Order: sequence, then structure tokens, then C-alpha cells
Amino acid sequence: MVLNTGSRTDIPAFYSDWFYNRIKEGYVLSRNPYNPIQITQYRLNPEVIDMMVFCTKNPSPMLDGLSMLKAFDMFWFVTITPYGKEIEPYVPPKELVIKYFQELSGKIGKGRVSWRYDPVFITNRYSVGYHIRQFEHMAEELSDYTEQCVVSFIDLYEKTKRNFQGVRRVTKEEQEKLIDAFSKIAKKWGLQIHLCCESTELIRENVDADGCMSRAVLEKALGARLNVPKKKAARNECSCLLGTDIGAYNTCLCGCLYCYANYDRETVLKNRKLHNPFSPLLVGEVSENDVIKQAEQKSWKNGQLDFFDLI
Repeated sequence: MVLNTGSRTDIPAFYSDWFYNRIKEGYVLSRNPYNPIQITQYRLNPEVIDMMVFCTKNPSPMLDGLSMLKAFDMFWFVTITPYGKEIEPYVPPKELVIKYFQELSGKIGKGRVSWRYDPVFITNRYSVGYHIRQFEHMAEELSDYTEQCVVSFIDLYEKTKRNFQGVRRVTKEEQEKLIDAFSKIAKKWGLQIHLCCESTELIRENVDADGCMSRAVLEKALGARLNVPKKKAARNECSCLLGTDIGAYNTCLCGCLYCYANYDRETVLKNRKLHNPFSPLLVGEVSENDVIKQAEQKSWKNGQLDFFDLI
């Protein structure tokens, strides 16, 4: 199975102590965001977890403790965008995150870390030309440390429209111009671009629309085939393995205006006060009314990939 930690919050940036405590204890609890009395318990055991997937804007707090995860296979997505503090108020400076990315890659291998340049949006300050220049700069800095980049355009969720006033969709013409330029830059620096839930019309020579956390991406990183159980996708156009997330919504402290996972800053800070690094839950404690169910966990591995699967 694949254990996902990053679709609901940024665990490496803000909850690394909690996560490492869960590794020591050997299990973690995850509360159902749509039925809060239901809790799923996952064993943190490499015999049943084929891959741990992290998604973060700052891997630094977890870097020194990565040896605690040596029994597990990992895949990391690190988001590095060109936006300033007015958009991402609590994200470290980009040059620092690039250094953290490089350090992470050195520890786990360039085939197991992916750069996310998303979401892309357009304003007077963050113009098409600005994105192209910044993408070129970051691609050069990261090309020796990853093999891929994930790109997507902003989705206007209700939370996003409320917290990011005045934001608009990226037009088809703008998308095509950006992807044409990104494709050429990525090819120059040896990167494959994976589009995240975008039109197949944007597919180019080294740009696919197969998903960022797809079975193919994780199989290549793992070097093994995975027999993934059939399950309804989170979104119709998404082929990524997004289930079994141990995070919690309304807990990420990055404060990004475009975030889909936070309702507002007040709710996030309220939940932060409920966080106990020694609790099996990311937020709060187990109550007598909660129903805890052990997850069905088993390895999906089914043999090693051969040479032709990897090219």
C-alpha cells in the first residue's frame, strides 16, 4: 500500500516531531474529515507500506531524522514556486527551500524527489514572462537533484476564491504559452513534466498528463510493479494514488492564499492549539464516542520492473 501524508496538510514543515513519534510507536490514527467519529488506524510497518509519500514546502525539519525511516521506501514532492510573502506568508525563502531540496535528494536519491511548480496563476506581477524566467532559474538549480517536475494551474475552489480575492483562471492561451516554454526548458535540463489534472491538449514531447502521484511514477521510484486495488478516483481526471492520507484539513500553517485545504487562518490556529505531538491523532485526542477501525493493509508489490519498464 501507499501511505500518503500530504494531501491535507504539510506534515514535514510543521509536524515532524509528531510524525517521528508515530514511527517510534508503530501506528497512527487518522480521523475521517467527513465523519469525525470514525477513525482509521494504520500500522507503520514496511512489510505492508510499500511507499510513504510526502508533500511539503519545507522538508528541512525532517532532514536530520530521515535515518528513522530507513526501513521504508519514500517519495517526496517539494513545492517551490516564485511567489512572495503576500501569497505564501509562512513559506521559507525560495533559495533556502532549493538548498533543502538538494539536501533531501542527496539523502534519498534524485529519482525519489519531485519538484512541484504549482499552482500557476497570472497577475500583473506574476506574468507569463515572469513564470518562464523563474521556471528556467529553478530548473537549472534543481536539474541535478530530480528527474521530474509537476505543473498545474490554479483551481478556483470556494475556499480559494474567498481567501484569494481577485484571482482568476489561467486562460487556454496562457496555459499553452507557458507549457510550450516549460517543455523546452525542462528538455534542456533533463526533466519530465507531469501535468496535475490538466487538459491532454497540453501534452508535449516531454510533458504528460498521466498524473503526478500515479502508479507509474511510484513504480519507477520503487523499482517494482504494484497491484493497486481498484478504487474510485478523488477526481475523474486524476489517476493519482491519493487514499490513506494521515493528515488533517485546516492544520497547515503555510498560510498560502490559494490553499484548498484550509478554511481560514483562525481555524488553523485553533486546531494548532489542539495538536499534541504525542497523540496518535494529528489534532486532538481520541474520545469515548470515537469508533476506531483497523485499516486493511497489505503490500501491493508484484515483482521487480525490468529494464524496458524504466526507460
